[in-house]
Amino acid sequence: QVQLAESGGGLVQPGGSLRLSCAASGSIFRLYAMGWFRQAPGKQRELVGGITSSGVTDYADFVKGRFTISRDNAKNTVYLQMNSLKPEDTAVYYCHASGVGNYWGQGTQVTVSS
Repeated sequence: QVQLAESGGGLVQPGGSLRLSCAASGSIFRLYAMGWFRQAPGKQRELVGGITSSGVTDYADFVKGRFTISRDNAKNTVYLQMNSLKPEDTAVYYCHASGVGNYWGQGTQVTVSS
């Protein structure tokens, strides 16, 4: 069983930055692939990007060059650094772990608005 808790969301102006964190319970965090998803009002949840257990990252086209995912296995934490934020990035952002089972965090709201 893995429990995930996101933090770091909030209100930011267009062009600004935020860093989301996802803290995971469990001693085998390092074995899990981690992903970030988002869901805007009235839209389906979509994949933002992910990082494998070995640290290989991949991103959706709409965030490439702006968002960066990293992980710190010693802290059981995965990060989503978001730069050059746009109003269309407004959504609830979710952390996901896949490995022996699939797990979701509760989400954190990101609002990009002036």
